[in-house]
Amino acid sequence: MEKAKIGIVTVSDRASAGIYEDLSGKAIMDTLKEYLVSQWEAVYEVIPDEREQIEATLKRMADEDGCSLIVTTGGTGPAKRDVTPEATEAVCDRMMPGFGELMRQVSLQYVPTAILSRQTAGLRADSLIVNLPGKPKSIRECLDAVFPAIPYCIDLMEGPYLECNEAVIKPFRPKK
Repeated sequence: MEKAKIGIVTVSDRASAGIYEDLSGKAIMDTLKEYLVSQWEAVYEVIPDEREQIEATLKRMADEDGCSLIVTTGGTGPAKRDVTPEATEAVCDRMMPGFGELMRQVSLQYVPTAILSRQTAGLRADSLIVNLPGKPKSIRECLDAVFPAIPYCIDLMEGPYLECNEAVIKPFRPKK
């Protein structure tokens, strides 16, 4: 069975400057370790809120590193330096707006400021790119909401089979 490569990108000026521990990237890795029982390898990077660098990182992870899934955290708010959604849209061939819609809907159950979030998702060649918020608690809430569709999306893109721990998360795959 093909080992999946999953890109994890933390977008933060503070994290890239080494000012604090990257709790958001760790939250993504910890969650994926709980979700997945199939073998996978993390391609992890912390980068500043610079659109060109975000675009270059996403392109490299998709085109050269062969990541079937790339998950970003940070840079999805309304601040002037929050440019992760724009970078994602710039590198994607097709957008998957349902991911952002569902994440905002779920987040609104917890905080009224979820309407300020601009998470999105899209496809670049053989990669699904999903933008997550920057707070670890919100990351888990959003991943719990959208991850059930991710393995099937990767299947449709002819990527590696992501087998999940169904006691933790139940992926949706249509019955054949």
